[in-house]
Formats: sequence, structure tokens, C-alpha cells
Amino acid sequence: MTALRFDPIRLPESCRALRAEVRGFLADEAAAGAFDPRDDAGGEADAEAFARKVGARGWIGMTWPKVYGGQERSYLERYVVTEEMRVANAPTDRFFVADRQSGPTLLRYGGEAIKRSILPRVARGELCFCIGMSEPDSGSDLFAAKARATRTETGWRLRGTKIWVTNARQADYMIGLFRTSPPTRENRRHGLTSFLIDMTAPGVACNPIAKMSGRNDFNEVVFDEVFVADDHVLGEIDDAWKQATSELAYERSGPERFLETYGALTALIDAAGSEPNRAVAAGIGRLAAELHTLRRMSVSVAGMLESGREPVVEAAIVKDLGTIWEQSLPHRVRGFAGFLEGGEDSRDSLEATLAFYLRIAPKLTIQGGTTEILRGIIARGLGLR
Repeated sequence: MTALRFDPIRLPESCRALRAEVRGFLADEAAAGAFDPRDDAGGEADAEAFARKVGARGWIGMTWPKVYGGQERSYLERYVVTEEMRVANAPTDRFFVADRQSGPTLLRYGGEAIKRSILPRVARGELCFCIGMSEPDSGSDLFAAKARATRTETGWRLRGTKIWVTNARQADYMIGLFRTSPPTRENRRHGLTSFLIDMTAPGVACNPIAKMSGRNDFNEVVFDEVFVADDHVLGEIDDAWKQATSELAYERSGPERFLETYGALTALIDAAGSEPNRAVAAGIGRLAAELHTLRRMSVSVAGMLESGREPVVEAAIVKDLGTIWEQSLPHRVRGFAGFLEGGEDSRDSLEATLAFYLRIAPKLTIQGGTTEILRGIIARGLGLR
């Protein structure tokens, strides 16, 4: 049984200075037309150029060792950068997955040649990563994976399908989970191996999955006898479930897990003006208090990562509560909007913002693990199953 801990961590003074630096950078980039903070859908931002600028600032892989291109800064400092990027609607798609979880996975399980070759390029904003875990017949149940890796004389051949893969079409590499042996009766987690996969290799096909929001960042990725060399195996053969659950602790606990529809709240505040009526003010206050609670929990998990712990259960709680909150936020804002007083222009702007967030909301409790899977992890950690 796991004892849950959410230590009341406060961000140190160094984080305040960094926050001001990041805000200034983002303000300058927005003013120069690199991206539009008001464009929730991402618009025409040049994500590749932006990634290189962020890399030049040392804000990608900032917790990694300097020998691999990192800055050896703290997880709390990285938290501040992520939070400011999310609030500003910055175009982080090119580097975020690699920074958040793929890089740490390579640091822990990759060979030295891989780390020295790939990680500095990630830190410079030159590479994009995606994650291949879910499958069409098993969803978020990683241990039911059927996509196979078959041993050859010089490496492995991959065959099968991964689904809901974010940004697969622009990714340079995938870290994918494949079955290398059957599960055993005693341990259904046995038999999974993690691979570093070149997305330009022969036999890799990406098929976009259309979403109501108009974005096509989700993809189905099909592997047809894709060759992977032995040095691209990450960690232990047949025992990748341990590293997969560790990897997901990075994915599930950050501010991105409750800020994806944050623009709905700011749109309500803008529409309410400087002197909102009591009903709207009370609604904004309630939402802000809930957001603050989620933020405190997320900062606490960042502190645990900083101290070398693996807060798998706490990260699952942050993800579960955070995505349910952000999924419901546009609906709740629409309810509070009924009490707004003022002109039609502010209402129209609010409705346009809500229309976008209502269309992306359904996917939020799928990405990073479904609600059902997360609650299973939490229950197991608490000794309830």
C-alpha cells in the first residue's frame, strides 16, 4: 500500500526570476508575430522556429546533465517554464513530449551513444518525439498490447498498430512499447519491451485521426516489418512495464494536465470586466480556488521528481482530477456566462472561445491514460485492489 504525499512545496526565489524572464521572452515573441496568445487553436505559428529559440534559451531538457545538452536546473524551474508556455498558448508541440518524458526515458534507459547523439539535438529544439503505447483493441490497457517485435540476427522487426499517437506525422522518433514475449499467467505485465524508433524508417505509416476541433494531431501509426537495431532497445527486454509506468509519472503530473482549457476561464474574466456582478464574481472565485488546488498538487509532484522519487500514484491523481476539471471547465463557464451583464461583443467573443474548448474537451480524459485506467492505478496504490 502506498502512503500518499502531497508536500506543501513553495517555489523558490530563483523561480520568480525565471518566470519574469520567460514572460518577457513570450511577450517579445508574440509581439514579433511568432504566435498569437489569443489563438487557442494554434493558428499559423512556426513551431519549428519557436522550438529552436526556446532551445537556445536553455529551456528544453533544462533538468538534464550538461554533458547531454541540459542545464542541470531543477524540476521546479522546469515547472515554471511549462506553466508560462501553457498560459501563453505558446506553440510547444515540436519539443514538449521530448522534453517532458522521452528525454528522461532516454537518460535512464538509453545507451551512451544514443544519449550523446540525440539528447543535445532535443535540447536545441531540433527533434520532435511521439509516444507509442495505446492500441486499437486495448486502448490505455498497456499490458494487453499486441504489436510485436520479433528478434532477428542484428535487431528486431516491428509489426502492429499504435493509436492516439500525438504529433506522429511531424515526429522524428517514437518511443514505442512492443510485445517481445507472451505474458505469463502469474504476470501479465511480462513480455513488453521499449524501443527507440526512427519515424522515417521504411514500413512506418502515419494516418491522421480527425477531431471535432479541426486539429489533426492524433494519429494511427502502422508498423510493417520495421527494422530496429539492438542499440535502440531501451532498458530490459520483456520488462518495460516498470519504465512505462515511471515514464507516465512525467506525463501525468504537469500543469498541462489542467491548463489545456484555461483560456475558457480567462475569456470569462475578460467578458466580466473589472467590476463583475456578484454571481459572476463568485463563479470566477470558485474556479480560481479549484485551479489553485490543482496547481499546488502539481507543484508538489514536481518537487517529488526533483528529490528523485517516482510519484506514480500522486501523478495519476493529478491527471485524473486535472483532466476532469479542465474537461468540465468550458461547460461551467458557459453556465456562469448566463449571469453576465454587458454588450454583445464580449458575449460573442466568449462564445467563440467556448466553442473551441468544448470541441477539444472529449479527448482530455483519453490522452495520458483514461480515467478508468488512472483510477485502477490509484486503487492499486492504495491497496484497494
